Amino acid sequence: MSHIKEAFKNGKAFIPFITAGDPDLETTEKLLKAVEKAGADIIEIGIPFSDPTAEGPVIQGANIRALKNGVTTDKIFDMVKRVRKDVKIPLVFMTYANVVFSYGTDKFLKTASEIGMDGLILPDVPYEEKEDFAPTCEKYGLDLISLVAPTSHDRIKMIAKEAKGFVYCVSSLGVTGMRSNITTDIGAMVKLVKESTDIPAAIGFGISTPEQAKEMSKKADGVIVGSAIVNIIGANGRDSVQPVYDYVKSMKDAIR
Repeated sequence: MSHIKEAFKNGKAFIPFITAGDPDLETTEKLLKAVEKAGADIIEIGIPFSDPTAEGPVIQGANIRALKNGVTTDKIFDMVKRVRKDVKIPLVFMTYANVVFSYGTDKFLKTASEIGMDGLILPDVPYEEKEDFAPTCEKYGLDLISLVAPTSHDRIKMIAKEAKGFVYCVSSLGVTGMRSNITTDIGAMVKLVKESTDIPAAIGFGISTPEQAKEMSKKADGVIVGSAIVNIIGANGRDSVQPVYDYVKSMKDAIR
């Protein structure tokens, strides 16, 4: 059974996102350990890319800072290898097709699997192009996580049928970022997913407050939070470990 799917067994899952190398890899390592202690069930680790099309300004800024600091895919792999000695929950890379292609798809996925990663999210790869990655992910035992957006009603069922790990339900159109209110009919979206698959559905894009997390967790199996965490890291730099821990704990408490 997929490690990732298992992480949803103990109630609602909280899934934080952290950009690797912002402000530096040493801090990223501390942050990964801290969010696990604070109650995270799965962690998404962003591999920075120079043109992150799905991201709003907050995560774009983190990508730029990390790349300026000389972060590379190999350095991130080494960091994960170290962190895996302590962090036991599932880890998922979130990056862009280009990052994987330029590294060499087979080599990238083989290494990810060897260092203990559980899955991969590629927001710029549509369902129709997932064959470029899906068979290789399968070969190395990684879940390629599918995203479904509010616009794709007829496509939601089609995508969900073949989904692995969990289905990433995108709550809002546009790029990542904090939203004051989420207007999409999330319930309807999750219902379509559930009609097609028994794997968990988690909601991401725009969730930043414990109230929102609580509201969303009633409609899905898990909640994904990126920009709000990256914002705290952006503001506090190397001193962000405690504030991120406190924030993640408050979010996890809200959805228990």
